[in-house]
Amino acid sequence: MGSGQVTDWQGKNVTVAGLGVSGVPAAKVLHGLGAHVTVVNDGDDARAREQAAELEALGVTVRLGDGETLPEGAELVVTAPGWKPDKPLFTAAHEAGVPVWGDVELAWRLRGPDAAPWLCVTGTNGKTTTTRMLASILQAAGLRTAAVGNIGVSLLDAVAGDEGYDVLAVELSSYQLHWAPSLRAHSAAVLNLAPDHLDWHGSMEAYAKDKGRVYEGNRVACVYNVADKATEDLVREADVEEGCRAVGFTLGAPAPSQLGVVDGILVDRAFVENRQQNAQELAEVADVNPPAPHNIANALAAAALARAFGVPPQAVRDGLRAFTPDAHRISHVADVDGVAFVDDSKATNTHAAQASLAAYESIVWIAGGLAKGATFDELVAESAARLRAVVLIGADRALIREALARHAPEVPVVDLDRTDTGAMLAAVREARRLAVAGDTVLLAPACASMDMFVNYNQRGDAFAQAVRELGA
Repeated sequence: MGSGQVTDWQGKNVTVAGLGVSGVPAAKVLHGLGAHVTVVNDGDDARAREQAAELEALGVTVRLGDGETLPEGAELVVTAPGWKPDKPLFTAAHEAGVPVWGDVELAWRLRGPDAAPWLCVTGTNGKTTTTRMLASILQAAGLRTAAVGNIGVSLLDAVAGDEGYDVLAVELSSYQLHWAPSLRAHSAAVLNLAPDHLDWHGSMEAYAKDKGRVYEGNRVACVYNVADKATEDLVREADVEEGCRAVGFTLGAPAPSQLGVVDGILVDRAFVENRQQNAQELAEVADVNPPAPHNIANALAAAALARAFGVPPQAVRDGLRAFTPDAHRISHVADVDGVAFVDDSKATNTHAAQASLAAYESIVWIAGGLAKGATFDELVAESAARLRAVVLIGADRALIREALARHAPEVPVVDLDRTDTGAMLAAVREARRLAVAGDTVLLAPACASMDMFVNYNQRGDAFAQAVRELGA
């Protein structure tokens, strides 16, 4: 099972590692192709048993409560992206010479000969928004497309189904890229690079290397962030096809081979004739929703990928206008007595929180949760001048409190020593007490949510509900 397409799955012994959002579709697709599929899963809870029963009814073998040992006779392992590379299962596969693919690699190998090209998006933050903006622009150009990968349509369904797409907008995490060695995109973007998931990758270098895989073998454009040199370095290191170009995006005026902003207009100096002299207007900053700086950067990256695919300028404008952001991403909840309440619960790391804090002038910041190994000194130092006050919740709030003491000692801090779900109502009430008219109360936790909530959606919903109770 080298690179290239695998056409005959009949009778192949394939192990799928992990149930869940990628494992179940992978098992079904492979079983449908005639493979002998064994699913192994660490957990043995009610949800796992329910999924196992569904697969066993089809004739798939499922082994719950043991995701460590390699099944006898396995010829390939297809893993859920979140499984760490140092698991004994993968060590055993490596020693037995059995390849390990992720769900993205499997989807890539299952594409037909006339498959739709992939436009890929990765980065620490902004992936989902950029991918959905890209899909909106492609749709505005009349192309059959879908936002896939971490979001929307399952990538396996997109390649194995009968839909007949012209092009796919593919969001990829560092985990997925780690397990997708033969992926070769039409064009790809790395939006930014900041420390994240280091507990999984082991080091910043390993994390960056996995992100950089998205550029390998690109045909038309490697899109990078001019303000984030690490992304440009990854382009330099990538082995791309002859003629593939490096295309930067910037919030400033663009140089040749870049997209940027001039007098409130998004302009393209990369995909135009005579780019030394010419620039093409694409859209207005006001067409971007919301027009916060990091979101304008997302729009430029999406526009660069769409333009690399040959989309006309008007489709960029129309697609951006048609785009509506997901909930919990800089979402304006309400104004109460002249104070704006904004839910950016999706800001689950320091880099995302920094972008969020940069969008407002005077902030009462609600922060805290699970730090995932992060440090907060740089975030606090960069944002100190914008902070009127801070309300801290969650398991690792002391790390933020200590950074505030070092870099913003004059900013009032309320430390709510609580991790129950009712803590959010208390936090919103404290924030309202500290805010004055013209301020923004911003939930941008810079931490994961699982110490108190199921996920960041539930955390954002709790914030919105608490705000509604204020105004009631």
